[in-house]
Amino acid sequence: MAERSTNRRARSARAPLSRERVVTTAMALADEKGAAGVTMRAIAARLGVEAMSLYNHVAGREDILDGMVDAVFGEIELPGSTTGWKEAMRERAASARTVLRRHPWAVGLMDSRTGPVPATATWRHHDAVLGALRAGGFSVGMAAHAVSVIDSYLYGFVIQELSLPFANSTELDEVAGDILRVLPADTYPHLAEVITEHALKPGYDYANEFDFGLTLILDALHPDEI
Repeated sequence: MAERSTNRRARSARAPLSRERVVTTAMALADEKGAAGVTMRAIAARLGVEAMSLYNHVAGREDILDGMVDAVFGEIELPGSTTGWKEAMRERAASARTVLRRHPWAVGLMDSRTGPVPATATWRHHDAVLGALRAGGFSVGMAAHAVSVIDSYLYGFVIQELSLPFANSTELDEVAGDILRVLPADTYPHLAEVITEHALKPGYDYANEFDFGLTLILDALHPDEI
């Protein structure tokens, strides 16, 4: 009897279950274990409830994934309304890269969802990006082209960045050093050259490659060109 009373008190002391709590918990699981780790049972266990209780707030796993993607878009800063289109795109891309690095599972899901509910952060984000380009003089078609090329670069860079075998300059030096020790420089002179004269150059930061590529894209885009 005492144990049942304790359990009831513990349940009443917990924050009430909600869709937001379910989605937030699912995101935490994905951050730790990847999207595959997001199961109804795992979410329920983390929340300390029965799996069936989740269905009072979400329709199922796909609904949760929709919510997770929408929450990711909600974390990305919207393009500023007082800046030019180029700066707005640059700031938005930088924010998106930061968020996607924080949630490595998100890149593979962001454009795969088909059922966001109205007035979502996803729709608000896309509308704001297109709106910044349209305000900058881009035609409808050119705005669509610009978003496509910017996002293709953004997503691709993040996927590559997350796959690299180093996370900082110290680890890069170790990886590059290991390669140079076994690399026949006379057979692969250009590869040896870029490692020694570029990647191992003092102050080199792979993150700068993102800014270089983004600048190339933004400088190549112009309003009213098809």
